[in-house]
Amino acid sequence: MKKVSGAQTNQVGIGVGLRSPHYSYILENRPKISWFEAISENYMGLESGNGGRPIHILEKVRALYPIVLHGVSLSIGSADELNFKYLEQLKNLIERINPLWVSDHLCWTGVNGENLHDLLPLPYTEEVLKHLTEKILKAQDYLKRPLVFENVSAYLSFQHSEMTEWEFINEISKRTNCGLLIDVNNIYVSSVNQNFDPVTYLKAIPKEAVQQIHLAGHSNSGDFLIDTHDGPVTDKVWELYSIAIGLYGKIPTLIEWDDKIPNFQILEAEALNAEKLQQLSLQEEHEKSKDATFTA
Repeated sequence: MKKVSGAQTNQVGIGVGLRSPHYSYILENRPKISWFEAISENYMGLESGNGGRPIHILEKVRALYPIVLHGVSLSIGSADELNFKYLEQLKNLIERINPLWVSDHLCWTGVNGENLHDLLPLPYTEEVLKHLTEKILKAQDYLKRPLVFENVSAYLSFQHSEMTEWEFINEISKRTNCGLLIDVNNIYVSSVNQNFDPVTYLKAIPKEAVQQIHLAGHSNSGDFLIDTHDGPVTDKVWELYSIAIGLYGKIPTLIEWDDKIPNFQILEAEALNAEKLQQLSLQEEHEKSKDATFTA
């Protein structure tokens, strides 16, 4: 099982999340967006028979644009065994849609079969590493493809963690050959809430492991930040994104906006800003490289 190659990802560009309020606009206007990311659970279990409107809309969009599937309920970090009914539905959807890649989150979302509908953080210990490694390898073997896993935002840290978050996710990627979805907004939110340097985090991630980047808005409660995805990307996150592109290169980037969803033109403007920043960061890195060569 191989990750999507760098040559392929370099062609993907900037995408946005596929949301139902924008279905008609997308199909009627065919906006200049490179790709769409669809929430897997919105379409799973609809593969057999006619399946209803959502799966047919997804197929129509897939005929026009590349699609990436992004899950929120794999719950790979739960103490529960893998949910093979869930994986079967996901596999059926993969076969029908043929996404570029499939992602989910390094977290748990429930236990004893109960879904808490939240992305809950994990303690960073060797015991959890072994648990996750076993489950990820089983899931990838069942799906016959590597998966891509995203860092989640956190509002607390575990006293018994034995390593940093970036050390933990690097080790997961090494042990399972999974890709990493680096959510720059989540890193910034967690860095403020837990008082660590977000640039240190970004620098610790090997560029060859990074498959995708997420950008989103958050809310400031005064004492801490909340990952709400209900507004534009903030200036601090844009700054951090520029650093990430300088470190990792041209990585497929997605604008997430899941609540208080605006008209599509606003998402297009966010995507355009990401594209401009990406080009500027790459140009700056190229100039630094030229200067270093000349000096040497």
